[in-house]
Amino acid sequence: MRKYFVTLGRLASNVIDFFYPPFRKYVTLQFFRYGFTGVVNVGFSIVLYFVVYNYVLHQQMLPLGLFTLSSHIAALAISFPFSNFFGFLLQKYVTFTESDLRGATQLYRYFLIVFINLGINAVVLKIFVDGFHFWTTPSQIIATLFCVLVSYFSQKKFTFKNPKKSQTAI
Repeated sequence: MRKYFVTLGRLASNVIDFFYPPFRKYVTLQFFRYGFTGVVNVGFSIVLYFVVYNYVLHQQMLPLGLFTLSSHIAALAISFPFSNFFGFLLQKYVTFTESDLRGATQLYRYFLIVFINLGINAVVLKIFVDGFHFWTTPSQIIATLFCVLVSYFSQKKFTFKNPKKSQTAI
């Protein structure tokens, strides 16, 4: 299975790299791949959410015994793990391919960063909307841009760090 993901990752990298030359002056190849795969993952996430909300849940509440989830929250709860696991695979096999850390360690760290960014997003949104009385959508855009930067450096230096590379740099 790993060979399959490595092969698909190389193929995806080649396709992404084709679009890189006009951006070469502005960002590194790794950051460009990160952004490209991030856009792909967001697209996948939206499509998956739409399918779950409309065709799995049929826009109906989800009764779970002691409580019931609204359809939009249930769709998020169902689609979130899948879209984030897909994002992990893209980052592991397309963006940060040099890491020698075990896959389970990377996956744990990846989801840790995802949840930290979720918290950061909520805090930044709260500050801008409730504290500064700024419009909601521009506030979310600012929060997202901030989270993209935090996420990129966290994934690069923590989740997918290359222990051999960091040892030789000292």
